[in-house]
Amino acid sequence: MATKMDKTVVVAVVDRVRHRRYQKTMQRTKRLYAHDETNDVREGDRVRVAETRRLSKQKRWRVVEVLERAR
Repeated sequence: MATKMDKTVVVAVVDRVRHRRYQKTMQRTKRLYAHDETNDVREGDRVRVAETRRLSKQKRWRVVEVLERAR
């Protein structure tokens, strides 16, 4: 997760899937831009996000809660 912007965080959603032919487990990463109203999310935190209305050109998600703080 990156926090370079004001009230915006980039959340990396990691999905583990199996390859259809080779059956090897792969990681697919999707980057979401999420709105963080209080600016309290830091890099490395695990968060829960919810879909919301379009807030800017790329932001369509908002941070609901911080599940785990980074160590």
